[in-house]
Amino acid sequence: MTGTAVTNDTRVYAVGDVHGCRDLLRELHGMIVADAAAAPEGRKLVVYLGDYVDRGPDAAGVVDLLLAARDGGLGEDIETIHLKGNHEDFLLQFLADAATGGYWILNGGGATMKSYGVDGVPNLMGTAFADLGPLSAAFGAALPPSDRAFFEGLRLNHIEGDYLFVHAGIMPGRDLHRQSEEDMLWIREPFLSSDADHGHVVVHGHTPVAAPQLLHNRINIDTGAVWSGRLTALVLYGAEREMLQT
Repeated sequence: MTGTAVTNDTRVYAVGDVHGCRDLLRELHGMIVADAAAAPEGRKLVVYLGDYVDRGPDAAGVVDLLLAARDGGLGEDIETIHLKGNHEDFLLQFLADAATGGYWILNGGGATMKSYGVDGVPNLMGTAFADLGPLSAAFGAALPPSDRAFFEGLRLNHIEGDYLFVHAGIMPGRDLHRQSEEDMLWIREPFLSSDADHGHVVVHGHTPVAAPQLLHNRINIDTGAVWSGRLTALVLYGAEREMLQT
């Protein structure tokens, strides 16, 4: 797609997968605030691509920063949109059905529960999943209502101009209104290898890469913050593209 641009007079910051790295998000927020203060666009928007929780040490602190940003903590002129990732989907599934908790714990959910002060998270590697009903109840009790409402209110996608923002990607060849929630949260193939024009340039995370990938039909900004220490924001204004990175 040529001449790709965001909405007129808008500067967009797309933030990749945070995964419990509160300090990195706070550092990146500082970069965004400084960049926005010097930018001429009248509208500034931060789109978070999901996977705020799991693996890293302070998911609860990450959510605190996200709620503060939503409530004007980055500046009254900076809007925020929060998308849902597959790890938030895991979290909500565990609250609704404890039987899913083993899979969540194996994918880093234990770190999230510990960040909310929940003890007794089992090490399930190589063992049968135990009855996790009491653990689900304990996590539900420890989770502040504001945080639960935040998770339950996350969006699946957002469009600005010629860009579509989504956590994992989309199924090639399928209109946006026909995309499944599962694909938008979880897809890798055939999306990653597709050369198709998706109608928008898809900005996504979900699949860690050593450096941002800028392709003609998609941009991947999940730089594996929890392992690399590099949390990335894609900056879009007019037809321009820049990166901010911790």
